[in-house]
Amino acid sequence: MAAKDFRIESDTLGEVEIPAAALWGPQTERSRNNFPTGNYMPLPIIKALLQLKKAAAQANLAEENLEQAKSELIVTAIDQLLALPDIELRKDFPLKVYQTGSGTQTNMNVNEVVAHKAAQINDQIEILANDDVNRGQSSNDIFPTAMNITASQAVGELKKAVAHLIAELKAKQAKYWQTVKIGRTHLQDATPLTFGQEISGWVSMLEHDLHYLKQLEGTLLELAIGGTAVGTGLNAAPHFAEDIAVKMSQIYGVKFTAKTNKFAGLAAHSGLNAVHGVFKTLAADLLKIANDVRFLASGPRAGYAELNIPANEPGSSIMPGKVNPTQAEALTMTAVRVMGNDVVVDLASSQGNFEMNVYKPVLIDAFLESAALLTGTIIGFADKMIHGLTVNAERMQSLVDNSLMIVTALSPHIGYHDSAKIAQAADKAGSTLRAAAIKSGKVTAAQFDEWVDPLKMTNID
Repeated sequence: MAAKDFRIESDTLGEVEIPAAALWGPQTERSRNNFPTGNYMPLPIIKALLQLKKAAAQANLAEENLEQAKSELIVTAIDQLLALPDIELRKDFPLKVYQTGSGTQTNMNVNEVVAHKAAQINDQIEILANDDVNRGQSSNDIFPTAMNITASQAVGELKKAVAHLIAELKAKQAKYWQTVKIGRTHLQDATPLTFGQEISGWVSMLEHDLHYLKQLEGTLLELAIGGTAVGTGLNAAPHFAEDIAVKMSQIYGVKFTAKTNKFAGLAAHSGLNAVHGVFKTLAADLLKIANDVRFLASGPRAGYAELNIPANEPGSSIMPGKVNPTQAEALTMTAVRVMGNDVVVDLASSQGNFEMNVYKPVLIDAFLESAALLTGTIIGFADKMIHGLTVNAERMQSLVDNSLMIVTALSPHIGYHDSAKIAQAADKAGSTLRAAAIKSGKVTAAQFDEWVDPLKMTNID
């Protein structure tokens, strides 16, 4: 770079050349050059850190631990940063997930940007990144605090998405409550049920998953702030942590608490691990549901063809008129990604060596990715597949009429053995079950029609 393209700043290791227009400082620049690989640190983490720095400046003022002029300038600088569109905000937060395991370099990135932004606003008041913006904090407590805050918000959005899908499924459940179809177990024909009953199983799965999320999300409201370097709270003012928890609760609309064990807050991330375990369970259920839908919609001429799915886009570059279950495919790809991320979260959570877990950035990156993918693809699946889903009633009725497993209704009357013989005879002759039953002499036409009623066999309410 030419001399006009950069400026020189110093940190404890010496001088560093920094792009002239950048708001960051030497520690950010060192990290930017030393760790160029991977995803950028998620912006929700950056925004949470900015909110925490703002709350810290206000709390330090209240605790008479920071001058009013400095506190107000830090708050103003952060407000201006938070007002930026994401694309603009990203420009000054260039660090990657794969950096120091404590997130220290991202914390310093935020400190340096706030300090430089403050200098742009009022260069008569000196704001120091470490001494002022970071006062009463350590990367070791503020980064995991930001992790829990962003995770709790992500879970809130995911809960809405799951509830939305449940509502769409319940509408179909009600509409098709008495639409009889053939059941299938082991990929073979089974006794009838209604499509509404089948959907009710999917709904129950998702309602349980939503309940699990609600049960466990409270663990994300426990904040590590106030623990500083190793959990002892060194250099933090007496009520600093509690003040910040109150402010975060007001900003994000949930009740955070700083009344926590700080040693656990720095060294372990069990809450994130537990909640992501629910993500994995949800992913497994969604994989099952999406697969059921796309297989039941397979065809339209050479598959099950029981369901009609919306044609959202052309399905083939070579086969005209083809419609593919793309929303189901997106959802199932999300499911396998979440399952992979669960391994990352699980292993990262286990690496709480002594007083600090040093896998924090990759843990929260995987967690937030899972939450965002689930939220987005669930909404797409609900709106662009389930909402427009219809049944092929004639096909369903035909499969029921030709099924051999409705012979199960005869068992209480003529016994399992003779019923099996009738089913085998129908299969061998290629006839209907009704014809084979009458031919066997074990059942009259009137008896068959009375005993073999597919709708009654479903025990529908």
